[in-house]
Amino acid sequence: MINTKKMKYYYIATMGCQMNEYDSDSIGSILQGQGLLSTESPDKADLIIINTCTVREKADQKAFSLLGRMIIIKKKRSNIVLGMMGCIAQQEGRALLKKFPELDLVIGTREKGNISSMLDRIVNNGERIAATDISLTSIHNFKHSEVFFKGRIKSNLSIMEGCNNFCSYCIVPYVRGREESRPQEDIVKEAKMLVKQGVKEITLLGQNVNSYSAGKGGKVKFPELLKNIAEIEGLHRIRFTTSHPKDLSDDLINAFIEIEKLCQHMHLPFQSGSDRILKLMNRKYTSKEYMRLVSMLRDINPGFSITSDVIVGFPGESEDDFKKTLDLIEKIEFDNLFSFKYSDRKGTKAAEMPDKLDETEKASRLKTLQDLQKEKTLLRNKRLEGKTEEVLVDGLSKLGTQYSGRTGTNKIINFNSDTNVIGDIVKVKVNRAFINSLNGELLI
Repeated sequence: MINTKKMKYYYIATMGCQMNEYDSDSIGSILQGQGLLSTESPDKADLIIINTCTVREKADQKAFSLLGRMIIIKKKRSNIVLGMMGCIAQQEGRALLKKFPELDLVIGTREKGNISSMLDRIVNNGERIAATDISLTSIHNFKHSEVFFKGRIKSNLSIMEGCNNFCSYCIVPYVRGREESRPQEDIVKEAKMLVKQGVKEITLLGQNVNSYSAGKGGKVKFPELLKNIAEIEGLHRIRFTTSHPKDLSDDLINAFIEIEKLCQHMHLPFQSGSDRILKLMNRKYTSKEYMRLVSMLRDINPGFSITSDVIVGFPGESEDDFKKTLDLIEKIEFDNLFSFKYSDRKGTKAAEMPDKLDETEKASRLKTLQDLQKEKTLLRNKRLEGKTEEVLVDGLSKLGTQYSGRTGTNKIINFNSDTNVIGDIVKVKVNRAFINSLNGELLI
């Protein structure tokens, strides 16, 4: 049990993916269940935790930069507890305690459920702890969360953890472990808990949700799980991420026809348009197979939104390989792309590959690709002008002058309203389309 006389406020800085956001919520709910209060100011906190990402070199740099700033706070107030969790914590483990004497706690990706006992040992016994057993089954305990999610309109829900794919560039299998699906009944129970607190849209999370398989003999597959979650009264929208193309089944594609609550949007990473590079990446599909999947989704609805990830400058990527990536983007017209320069990740096969491209060439290719994608994003958005969209309103626009929400296809749309419509699903006519958002008119 956490001693609230010695520790009252906590601060969690979350970096990286939605799974990290979920993990931060998991720890936050445990802390609040034991009497701690959240604060937006690390200067006020008695407990500071940095939830880290290591999927790319830039993510590492951001995490250690933030750690440096938190160490300054720790030096001023030596009694605070300073911790790191997430993928860097899993990868580096006890080495972080040796490198940073100000760190008290290192929590691996599957140890978060044990945070209370760790803090007890740190506060009462003066221990410094590194807990990074990746063979554990993550504890998903929201028993203290009856009010934690109140006021939220959207929330994440982890259905599985880990990855068995071992793409040659990717560190995830090493820091998240092997695939492990949660029991369906636990997932449904957690979804009902979220809806009871007012959540209207749930995003199901996994390193590869398409390979979800639970129950005796793995009988419950992902499409069946989606159907059962869709039966929850009060839940209006379901999304999921991330999907691996090699495991995208016909049954899952048909789920977009059969399940009304399932949003017409899929994030489907393709990484490269070159079959040669895809093979080096160990992606286990070809560009032709990827195109076939996209065609099946767009046959359901031409407006079906497809977003993706792409890496430029993979070791040995030629001009012809890069051109094939551009050609694929030209043909598919992604609604949006998350594009990155390749960076070595320690321990991966790609890190040992020859023929690395220099940073100047990678930066040039990235700019070319991003300029093309901006054209495609604007083109896809422009096709919505004059159409009416159902929008789940989740707050105010960035400028704070309009209401803002997302369409079923995950487009941000801003509009005016004389009444507070936050949390409502409303109809909005799209008047103007931009690259990053739409502007519309609320229909009464």
